[in-house]
This record gives sequence, C-alpha cells and structure tokens, in this order.
Amino acid sequence: MTKGEITMELRKHNRYDYVPLPDRPDFTWPGGKRLALCLCNNLEVFSYRDGLGSDSAVLTAPQTHRNYAWRDYGNRVGQWYLFDLLDELGLPASHNTNSRLLRDCPQILDRIRARGDEIVGHGRSNGERQDNLSEADERTLIQEATDEIRALAGAAPKGWMGPYFAQSEVTLDLLAEAGYDYMLDWPLDDQPVWMKTRSGPILSVPYSVELNDSPSMVFRQESAMSFERMITDQFDEMLHQSAKYPLVFTVITHPFIIGHPYRLRALRRALGHVLAHRDDLWITTVGGVADYIKGLPPGTVPMPG
Repeated sequence: MTKGEITMELRKHNRYDYVPLPDRPDFTWPGGKRLALCLCNNLEVFSYRDGLGSDSAVLTAPQTHRNYAWRDYGNRVGQWYLFDLLDELGLPASHNTNSRLLRDCPQILDRIRARGDEIVGHGRSNGERQDNLSEADERTLIQEATDEIRALAGAAPKGWMGPYFAQSEVTLDLLAEAGYDYMLDWPLDDQPVWMKTRSGPILSVPYSVELNDSPSMVFRQESAMSFERMITDQFDEMLHQSAKYPLVFTVITHPFIIGHPYRLRALRRALGHVLAHRDDLWITTVGGVADYIKGLPPGTVPMPG
C-alpha cells in the first residue's frame, strides 16, 4: 500500500457513469429552447386504516379515518381545482397514477383523456411500496399495475415512478424487462441520464425531490409561500444556467396537498411567474422529454460503459 492510499471500499451500483455536466455534449430542445418545463402530478389511492399513507401533521401517525379523508380530498376536490388551473394556463401534465385509482375514480381518467395528458405508472396503490418485496413479487406488482392501466386507459404507460420513490436492487431491470422506456425514481441530475439494466438501457428523466409538495410541505413542514418561492428561485436560476446547458425543470404535485385552495393560490402565482417566460421554454411532459432524447444522435446523452 502506497502512502496516502485509502483501503476503504464503497459499495457501487454500476448503473451509470460519472460524467460531470460540463463534460457532456451540448444539444437543444425542440425550437432551439434550452429549458424544458414538466409538471408531474401524483394520483394516488390508499387502503382505509391500513398500509402506508402520509399524514397532514405527524410523520409517524397511524392510519386513521382522518388522514385517509385528508388524502381522499385530493381525488374528490383538489385534483379538479388543479385540472382547472392547468386548463387556464394551457399546461400539459404527466400524472404518476396508481392503477387502482383509474378504476376507483373513472372521472379522473376521463379528464386526463380529454386533456391529452400522459399517464405514468405509479404502482397499484400508495398503500404499499415495492422495495420490500421479493423479485418475483415486485415483478408481479409492476405487471399488475401495467396491465390495469392498459385495460382502463387503452395503452400501457411508457414511464414509471415508484410509490415513495422506492426501488429495490432489481427494479431497473424489472422495469426494462416489462417494456418501460424511462423512470423517475433517481433524482440525480437536471438532464436525462441513461442507466444500465441487465436487458439494455433505461432513461432516467429528471424528477425533483425538492420542488415536490410532499417532502416540502408534509415532511419538512414548509409553508405554501416557501414552496412558491422555491419554485420561482429554482426556475430563475435554471433559466440562467440553461444558457450553458440544456436542462429539465420539473414541478411535482399531489392534489391532496397542493389542491387545498390556499396552496393552490401559491402554485398559481409561481406558475404565473414561470410562464411569463413561456417563449423561452419547451413546455412538455416527462414522456415528451424521453421521446426527444431517444431521437437524438447516439452519444448525445452518454451511455453507461
């Protein structure tokens, strides 16, 4: 051992290579834009007094009628406020959707179809997570969710977002084997990143864990005004940085959180600030980002070695 050599070994995932932002090939989004805008909304259902589910006030609260009802407000009321706001602003959305929700709340599916929005696979329900399952059971979860969305929406989703950002050691492999093109679970970058699986690459599309109403306002207990400022500051800085790098700016919502009127008003103001720069943006969905990246010349987005 030479002087100064470190013998400690760190466990590695070997899913992607380290390629720092300045070392990557440059490209532009459609229309010569440098900043893509995606709004990702999470549509979720839960088991009554059972399983998993966040609480409005206490992080470790048991499942009760109160927090079940608080979450159900999103599907009954908050999502409809949010649909109307997106219509007013002329914004498309990607909806990370529990497959069971499409069966339990068919009117939400009707509105998604009428708007032409995208459905992203998001498990069967948010009363469970997939990282604590055997490989066989996780494969079943992914397949059942995919099949139910296909049956109800008419097409299988191309992208996946695991409930609670959860992935096991083999989730990426199972998603690629199930035919998924991209996923949103790794918040590692502001550009799409190709990741290695045992059956070929899958694309990681940026999905913010910071501009996300759940970790912000539920888990960190930040105010709606703080979340509004986070959105505007993140946007202003990313618009500035996009002069050098093509970037993806995402805002993440859950209707049982952002759909309460006082929070929706803060989101309305923040999106108004963003859309004052509409002409500088490529406004799209996360699936639109994935499709565009797949059409770029090989090597534009580095492949893992």
